[in-house]
Amino acid sequence: MYPTFLVIHSYGRWLVLIALLVVLLRVYFCWKHGSLIRQVDGYLRVFSSVVAGVQITTGLALYFISPIVAYFYSHFPETIHLREVRFFGMEHSSMMLTALLVFLWVLIRLYQPQTDSLRYKKAARWLTLALFMILTSIPWSFWPLVSRPLFR
Repeated sequence: MYPTFLVIHSYGRWLVLIALLVVLLRVYFCWKHGSLIRQVDGYLRVFSSVVAGVQITTGLALYFISPIVAYFYSHFPETIHLREVRFFGMEHSSMMLTALLVFLWVLIRLYQPQTDSLRYKKAARWLTLALFMILTSIPWSFWPLVSRPLFR
């Protein structure tokens, strides 16, 4: 079960990144050009919410069944100083959960009535923050301290 969730979670990050980038580009476009939200944006919102929800669910499942996280908590005083174990036991999970909750919060708030310019400006700022948090919390294959393959 652990390897299955790991593969789903690994490929799910690409869907989350694509969905977040598309929503962010759409919000920037609407903000700069004064466009309004269209019906296709509603479909994009639903797709992005589902992708983010599946990613959060698989991530939390991995967190509770991961041998790395179990080792982190069973040997906490020693493992807090080990970068890779601490990253998966504490940093990755907290940053990703926060970033994906910000992403979902923006998707909900974006469709509530406000002045359009203010709505898009706030959404652009929060989505940029969420994108930054996600990009810095992914264990990329090129990172020297914590690396995982881009595709499992």
